[in-house]
Amino acid sequence: MVTSSEVRSTLRGTPVVPALAHGPAVLVRSAVSPEAIAAFEPSFADADAALAAYVEAAQAVSEGFARKADKASGAAAEVLTASAGLARDKGLRAAVRKHLAAGEDLLTAVHSGVEQFVTVFTGMGGLMAERVTDLHDIERRIVAHLVGEPEPGVVVPDTPSVLVAEDLAPSDTAGLDPAVVLGLVTERGGPTSHTAIIARQLGIPCVVGVAGAMTIPAGTPLLVDGTTGVVELHPDPAEAEERVAADVAQRASLASWEGPGATADGVSIKILANVADADSARSASAAPVQGVGLFRTELCFLNRQDEPSVEEQASIYGEVLGPFGQDRYVVVRTLDAGSDKPVAFATHAGEENPALGVRGLRLSFDNPGLLDRQLEAIAKAANATGTEAWVMAPMVATVAEAGDFAAKVHALGLKAGVMIEVPSAALLAHRILEVVDFLSIGTNDLTQYTMAADRMATDLAHLTDPWQPAVLQLIAITAEAGFHAGKPVGVCGEAAADPLLACVLVGMGVTSLSMAAAAVRPVGARLATVPMDVCEDAAEVALSATDPAAARDAVRALLLG
Repeated sequence: MVTSSEVRSTLRGTPVVPALAHGPAVLVRSAVSPEAIAAFEPSFADADAALAAYVEAAQAVSEGFARKADKASGAAAEVLTASAGLARDKGLRAAVRKHLAAGEDLLTAVHSGVEQFVTVFTGMGGLMAERVTDLHDIERRIVAHLVGEPEPGVVVPDTPSVLVAEDLAPSDTAGLDPAVVLGLVTERGGPTSHTAIIARQLGIPCVVGVAGAMTIPAGTPLLVDGTTGVVELHPDPAEAEERVAADVAQRASLASWEGPGATADGVSIKILANVADADSARSASAAPVQGVGLFRTELCFLNRQDEPSVEEQASIYGEVLGPFGQDRYVVVRTLDAGSDKPVAFATHAGEENPALGVRGLRLSFDNPGLLDRQLEAIAKAANATGTEAWVMAPMVATVAEAGDFAAKVHALGLKAGVMIEVPSAALLAHRILEVVDFLSIGTNDLTQYTMAADRMATDLAHLTDPWQPAVLQLIAITAEAGFHAGKPVGVCGEAAADPLLACVLVGMGVTSLSMAAAAVRPVGARLATVPMDVCEDAAEVALSATDPAAARDAVRALLLG
């Protein structure tokens, strides 16, 4: 029973992982203790000695991220590797040096240097704004090393609990144990933030952008609904446990789905996996998927200072293609380097707004050899493994760009496609399909660029939601173009991992869905219960809604009653 002092109330945010969790709130406040900072009395001979201490601490933090990355895979490995590189960034070190030379003490210089980059990244907007959380996390960890404390971060709860945080650094999220962390609630972040992406990979019920989350007292019983985005405080215990048990039973039944992908009335829908490297490819190949819809090649090279040879690239790609054999195919995305995924041998330094700058296919405009060598390596890997490779380019904005890329791919005997991430490409999909063999919609970037909203801006989380009617309209335009051209149109962004939204996408005419391996069975099983005409009805009500919440509610009412 709920006592008079424990009033049941609810908070609402953006749902990320569609599952239920019930447990006590554990508040995460990742910070170095003020006592340790106050007691820190540095005694450095000069600024160079202070900088040396910083470099040693930063290197230790970087190595810690790298060790975690080695044990992770997929999106978790990606963000940890990127954080390792950022911790030892030469620009950040130079900023700290400048502030030391100006007479600041070491801790102040570290803070000033980080804030300098925070200002720059925030001003860049787009994907770079995501790195602000990483920067603050790196600062806390470096300061901890300097003052002699353990690195801060999530402390594993003694009992199964729901973590509540203002935000979680990717390094914290990647190390979570779903057996102990029942759910995640964050006050900041949007549906395509790093925390959201990793939570999907781990299958932890998650709601982000929950205003007032940090006012929840520690220990408060919570019922987290990752389908509706509702966080209930002090729910009736028996009722909450009953709902969770029913949810667990439903998910267990979904886990038995073995494919192939199809609607209830037998319309074939390819269910594919997103992969980043050989390990994730081998894991995904064991899932009931018909191949890979997104192989993020740039994630293989985040730590490389020099471009690998064609032969070395071919070997790396072959390890990803090989597990899928001759009866499945792999869609290989050419380097999507730039913005939040800098690759030393490819990306341009010093761009004012890299999210809208030279990234993806645009890197080949003044360095065509970079793309030519990658395509040659992909072709070699396909020939060596016997696995069919489709190749697509990211950040395509014009028909001419698509045509030039397709010509190079076709010359190597491979299927050519492009990603629909830029609104102009969606609007021109019918013309782009005249020169390419397929399209793949990257909903993360398409949403951001369509709504002109940073993915990490909590106040704009409602805009960075793939259920936005404007985003759904662009997806529908693209899918219809594919239907008339008789060519496949897939979705490989995070939207494909949402079982309800997957039904909407299929109803629009999307022919394949690619997602983290953890989402394959829930999505496939949900589609198997819905006939195509109902998927089409779901698409219609979603497109007619005025906002994402209304779209979700309407589709949920239609499909789930």
